[in-house]
Amino acid sequence: MRVGVSLTSAHTVEDPRQGARWMIERAAAARKADLDSLFVGDHHATPGKYYQNVPMLGRLLAEWSDKPAGCLFLLPLWNPVLIAEQVGTLAALMRGRFIFQCGLGEDDAQFRAMGASLKSRVPAFEESLAALRRLFVGETVTASGIFSFDSARVALKPAEPVEIWIGATAPPAIDRAARLGDAWLGSPGLTFDVARDKLAYYRERCKTHGRTPSAIAIRRDVYVGESETEARATLDAAVAKGYRGFDPKALVAGTVAHVSERFRELGAMGFTDVIVRHLTTDHAKVLGSFARLGEVRRALA
Repeated sequence: MRVGVSLTSAHTVEDPRQGARWMIERAAAARKADLDSLFVGDHHATPGKYYQNVPMLGRLLAEWSDKPAGCLFLLPLWNPVLIAEQVGTLAALMRGRFIFQCGLGEDDAQFRAMGASLKSRVPAFEESLAALRRLFVGETVTASGIFSFDSARVALKPAEPVEIWIGATAPPAIDRAARLGDAWLGSPGLTFDVARDKLAYYRERCKTHGRTPSAIAIRRDVYVGESETEARATLDAAVAKGYRGFDPKALVAGTVAHVSERFRELGAMGFTDVIVRHLTTDHAKVLGSFARLGEVRRALA
């Protein structure tokens, strides 16, 4: 069982430099904890401050190790050639392997702000991913569908093969992940029981499509506390505010021993990777939780 992190990119701060500094410090904490992977997300035209994935990851890599790292890209919102160029550059900055997370995206306001159509997001996703697989290996690509470009080629291609993880929750999307991706990335809002059922369905669809996944990952929103009492208080405070609209059963908070046991449950289901995000916004608590996540990782190893 590998333990990675998807750093929170939205921060409520007066000085925007503060949120960026927090992300940098958290990437350094993740490295110190010897976590297995580092990711940042992708959202656009958000009502609050959101730090964009490509420049942010470029800076965070200075704090990171030679382990895998990557970005999430909401494919319908991006020109595939631009994505391939950005990934090629980020991969060149890395000592490790680039993992490409991708998804459909939602929220009509976000799509309208980026000049994209929510209604055509599925064909846009598939067109983009087909083009990207070729661009990542240096092929020349022409497209004349939702995305239109002629004889595009990205010479600065990643030195190592790019692994593609597709985020999906609904059955058609999970089938798409099995058909088109190298791995499935489960939603952080799935309870453990639902995650087990979704995983079984993903494996069945992989078998149908003749695909063997390179990883089966799930995101979890977590807090590793100093004590059971302190962890419970932190969790209760988040739940009281309606944390992300999630079922509290999907959240993981407790001591090192408790969190390790919950992660072992996911491993027993068949998940190979847990990608964590912290459920508290308190920076000092997050840094402390990172240190204890290192203990969780060692316990799982």
